[in-house]
Amino acid sequence: MRDMFRQWYKKYFSDPQIIVLIGIILLGLLFVVFLGEYVAPVIAAIVIAYLLESFVVFFERMKIPRIMAVIFVFIFFMLCFLLIILILLPNLTREVMQLIQQLPAMIRSVQNEVTKLLQRYPDIISEGQITQLSDYLVQLASEYGRKLLSYSLSSFRSFVGIIIYMILVPILVFFFLKDKNKIIGWFTSYLPDNSGLAAQVWKDVNVQISRYVRGKMIEVVILWFGTYVVFSAMQVEFAMLLSVFVGLSCIIPYIGAAVLYIPIIIIALFQWGPTSQFLYIIIAYSVIQLIDGNLLAPLLLAGVVHIHPIAIIVAILVFGGVWGVWGLFFAIPLATLIHVIIKVWINQIIEDDAHKSIGE
Repeated sequence: MRDMFRQWYKKYFSDPQIIVLIGIILLGLLFVVFLGEYVAPVIAAIVIAYLLESFVVFFERMKIPRIMAVIFVFIFFMLCFLLIILILLPNLTREVMQLIQQLPAMIRSVQNEVTKLLQRYPDIISEGQITQLSDYLVQLASEYGRKLLSYSLSSFRSFVGIIIYMILVPILVFFFLKDKNKIIGWFTSYLPDNSGLAAQVWKDVNVQISRYVRGKMIEVVILWFGTYVVFSAMQVEFAMLLSVFVGLSCIIPYIGAAVLYIPIIIIALFQWGPTSQFLYIIIAYSVIQLIDGNLLAPLLLAGVVHIHPIAIIVAILVFGGVWGVWGLFFAIPLATLIHVIIKVWINQIIEDDAHKSIGE
């Protein structure tokens, strides 16, 4: 048994490049786990700069100097940032507050409709069980509503946190874009010379994730705008809030779209009751998801991430359980990282075995 373990270890972990790669991954993981809360603005700036880098590269391909490209992209980013802060965020906040205030009444309305339905089919579930469930949901909604409404921006800690993100993050984004090559050069200078495997993993991951992120950004915007137009035309309450969540839901494949049926059904049922208009809303949302799943996503993400749907769902469950909301958002990039590491690792082992065979 011990000899088998030694042979297995020698085959898969004897290469120094593999040790370097594992060390880099572990250091990055420890950094995020133990220091993530303290350097959250830096991590946020790195993510934003990574998203904006593709636009900088686009301008560079047009023979524009990098510093000018960075300035153009940064100005565009700041305009979008101000648009979100000054226009979108107040509207979303207003709709969130209205939704929290109306949520207990919505749940009561859904309870009444379900009770009426179950009176026709009493063998499915008892009315008492429905009442207990709805009372629990109303209590839970009221509790979270009170907590959110009692949350005040006047608290010093919250105010300082917002100021840090609003001022520090844009500054960090600018310097990450401007000095990208210097920062990468500084980081790689601390890596050992024999780190070709790590470089290959980064190259493959960068190509895959950059294409994925770019495609997802476009998909989010199209879904967001399209859903808002449809829901506004159908006079759905909280159209802006729902459309934002519909757009973001595509970041969490399969699960996000399915979960959003719940708030859409509750809001539509509270607004119109079990009428034909309620049915039209559900059909409209289903059509939006069908268009996204069968046309929009394949068109934008064709050949980007070659991961089986089961692996994607497992990644969402695992990383979501470990890192919460952030884990849900970064589940696919992290799954892509793991997929590329395994692929490059196996290819390296095959190449080493081939060289040994030729040498023998």
